[in-house]
Amino acid sequence: MYWTFGVSVICTFLLSYAPTTYLVSGINGPVEFALAMGVAPFTAIVFVLGFFMSLGKAAVYKHIPVYYPHHVGSVGGVVGMIGGLGGFVLPICFGALNDWLGIWTSCFMLMFVVASAALAWMHYAIRRMERREFPQIGRETVLPELVDAARSR
Repeated sequence: MYWTFGVSVICTFLLSYAPTTYLVSGINGPVEFALAMGVAPFTAIVFVLGFFMSLGKAAVYKHIPVYYPHHVGSVGGVVGMIGGLGGFVLPICFGALNDWLGIWTSCFMLMFVVASAALAWMHYAIRRMERREFPQIGRETVLPELVDAARSR
């Protein structure tokens, strides 16, 4: 899931950057240049994004029996329902954002926010579960060998 959300954040960030023209004051006068993604890089990034999102969907359904072994059917149904709601609500939000901002890439901006929030939420939830399962994690540092080295002095 970290790979899924990490790659999704990167891809949606790249896709959300709208074609832009810059005018920079240079030594010999103004310098103008444009940044825009072509069709081939856009297609490649969308394929990478789709591939990693499909891995994420498979990972979610893989985790259901691990975390909810006695309620696989009901939890799987709720996960599917939330996915269906996302498929209903997100296109409406895409259209509203396009009308509001007037930028074609606004749908990828929203997906960047959603993927970033999901990555942060997942990381926070995993760390909380780890601390509950292994309370000693909260007392240990990232580099426990440094603590041992400091004690030996």
